[in-house]
Amino acid sequence: MHESLWLFPPTPWSPPEMTFFGFWSLLTALLVLLGCLGSGGQAFEVYMWPEKQAVEIRGSMEVNCSTSCLQPHVGGLETALQRILIDSHPQWQQFLVSNISQDTVLYCHFTCDGKQKSKSLSISVYERPTQVMLKLKPSRVAVGKSFTIECRVPAVKPLQSLTLTLFHGKEILQNQTFRDALSASHEATTTFTSTAQREDGLLNFSCQAELDLRSLGGRLFHTISEPQVLEVYVEPIQDSQMVIIITVVSVLLFLFVTSVLLCFVWGQHLRQRRTGTYGVLAAWRRLPRAFRAHSV
Repeated sequence: MHESLWLFPPTPWSPPEMTFFGFWSLLTALLVLLGCLGSGGQAFEVYMWPEKQAVEIRGSMEVNCSTSCLQPHVGGLETALQRILIDSHPQWQQFLVSNISQDTVLYCHFTCDGKQKSKSLSISVYERPTQVMLKLKPSRVAVGKSFTIECRVPAVKPLQSLTLTLFHGKEILQNQTFRDALSASHEATTTFTSTAQREDGLLNFSCQAELDLRSLGGRLFHTISEPQVLEVYVEPIQDSQMVIIITVVSVLLFLFVTSVLLCFVWGQHLRQRRTGTYGVLAAWRRLPRAFRAHSV
């Protein structure tokens, strides 16, 4: 029987457990190492918060510029707008940008070990649809006649984020977007034409303007117009009955006159066959003699 020599204990090996303080010590060491690498000519990054933002026209916003370089030489915010430095630190700066009246781009920049990097932030200016006007043309219409619904928003921006929805009660009649609208335009209009039914006067018509700025870093705005009621009436039945009566009487009168004339012609034809002359002609010939006798 051979004896085996063990260089290590036969029990399975397990790595030593890392304590909470050991984990944070390791993380701190890694961050310091990255900072040293950045300040030693290696790569560093520039960050901006927020990354994109929608601001109401003539509004203001806070912008934070930061960098991973531990000891940047120069840093700041480049813009033609009015800006105020709120707070600063070697690795970050916080600004208040105000009086934003049009779409623009801001730039944060830092210089680290002779190298400069920048980051951009796109700002989209919006104007909420505070006024939504709805008109019914005409507001009073007969059953079976056409009418038009017009919804207009006189001031809204950007149009590409706007949706106008026409409602009859809770039923959606039409949705219209303006993705292809010109950027310079600030007015939106949509129309819908329909044929009046009796039930159209039972429910209100309304228009909703929805400005969706979530893709631009903003939020969703809703504005609804004042409800409008369509007055639907039925055209007077007497008028249509009178037309029918006049038509029927005219046709009957025509048939009566035609039948009388036919009877008269047929009677004269039969008299001519019996006597050889027409009764009308004989009466016409006797008329002068009767007139003379009456005169004497």
